[in-house]
Amino acid sequence: MLKKLKRVLFGGVEASHIGEPETNPSTVPRSQRTKKSAAATEAIPGNLPERLEELDLSTARIVPREEHCISRKQISPNALKALYRLNDAGFQAFLVGGGVRDLLLKSTPKDFDISTNATPEEVRQLFRNARIIGRRFKIVHLTFGREIIEVTTFRAHHNAENEFDDAAGDRHGIKGLDSAHSNSGMILRDNVYGSINEDALRRDFTINALYYTTNRFLVIDFTSGLEDLENGLIRMIGDPAIRFREDPVRLLRAIRFSAKLDFNIEQNTRLQIDQLAYLLESISPARLFDETIKLFVGGKAVSTFALLRQYKVASYLFPQTLEHTRDPAAPASRLLQLALENTDTRLAEGKSVTPAFLYAALLWPPLQAELARLSGDKPATIPALQEAANKVIMAQLNHTAIPKRFTAAMREIWELQLKLRPRNARSAESCMAHPRFRAAYDFLLLREEAGEELHGAGSWWTRLQLANPEQQQQMLQELGTRSSAKPRKRRRKRQEKKE
Repeated sequence: MLKKLKRVLFGGVEASHIGEPETNPSTVPRSQRTKKSAAATEAIPGNLPERLEELDLSTARIVPREEHCISRKQISPNALKALYRLNDAGFQAFLVGGGVRDLLLKSTPKDFDISTNATPEEVRQLFRNARIIGRRFKIVHLTFGREIIEVTTFRAHHNAENEFDDAAGDRHGIKGLDSAHSNSGMILRDNVYGSINEDALRRDFTINALYYTTNRFLVIDFTSGLEDLENGLIRMIGDPAIRFREDPVRLLRAIRFSAKLDFNIEQNTRLQIDQLAYLLESISPARLFDETIKLFVGGKAVSTFALLRQYKVASYLFPQTLEHTRDPAAPASRLLQLALENTDTRLAEGKSVTPAFLYAALLWPPLQAELARLSGDKPATIPALQEAANKVIMAQLNHTAIPKRFTAAMREIWELQLKLRPRNARSAESCMAHPRFRAAYDFLLLREEAGEELHGAGSWWTRLQLANPEQQQQMLQELGTRSSAKPRKRRRKRQEKKE
């Protein structure tokens, strides 16, 4: 109660809103909403809470509570806790980015980010659960159990006086610098702090530069992001050529948001994607791996990959895959399509998706091509598959890193594809006991559905798993050797005694 009273007295929460239901704009007639919006917009700048009066909002569009659909009930309690604590400590703090965007689109945000004029060190002093991370771009993670609230300090434009050569591998001189960039324009250090106005212009896309404050529950727009949100456009803030060069990963973010939100990419932004796709070669494979996983686990894997093809970005991420999936009717292309559809379905059902399965599907077409080259007309063997896997994985690592725990799982899924054609009961039982059996079985079904000739192996394994113990024993006996049979011992050759 004391905390609530303190917020009322010092601007944390407006007294007029306590205990009152939040207005739903959809219940107000459009004619009334228009008149009320104009009056409210004109009145608000002169009646802002004290802390907001300190900001330069002359160029911003300010949307009052009754004109937007964001409710505190939809915001993470931990994010609200962080906002209130920062405000109570005398700082300016706003919800920003994808959280505000998704709330305005009436969808559930994946996470909530906060932007503030407090420095990372000041944020850490306020929160015991704070941890400063990052070198290129310092941010603070507030850990609340499994939830992480990301807090960033307002960024400012800066003249990158510290320039480093793209070709130079030694960048030890960058240590300790707040501002630095490469001679191609990529930002290497971005820890120059500024105002909220500057921060808005430093963000990537207009729809991600919307701010929400708990002071009168306003939405503040500096970049016409609300208009682009209404029109379904992904628009880069500033000159797209310059902004993509600052951070080429924005190329992937533009495609990811376009697929996720079903938005079009604005023309000037779109024209630069193909021209600057080569910049992805300058991004570390480890970071590209993280970004590619984000591309496929947003629930729109099918449309995302289609956009990657369309904008020729995929050739810098999965060149082997593109080379061997040119014919959309080929089984290899069908399998990849089915795997992406399966990924979207699993995510929609709340199930997990492993990067190992995704990459196993993405690299299966080049793996098959390499395996056919090694085996010729002969049946594929485990050694040949292992050799093909080594070559395909090593080629992929030149573009995106893949952690060893995932490459190991991928290899097991691939090797089980040969073993899932059981010759006897022992081999069948060995497959079922394998920890990757379920993933390999799902992969086998996708191959069968894609049109690969597997002589009914997928349907056989399905029947086996659905059968009762007696039926399973009979199916195994029909393979040849009984499951209880012991392996034959090999006789050792006698070594001749040396005289």
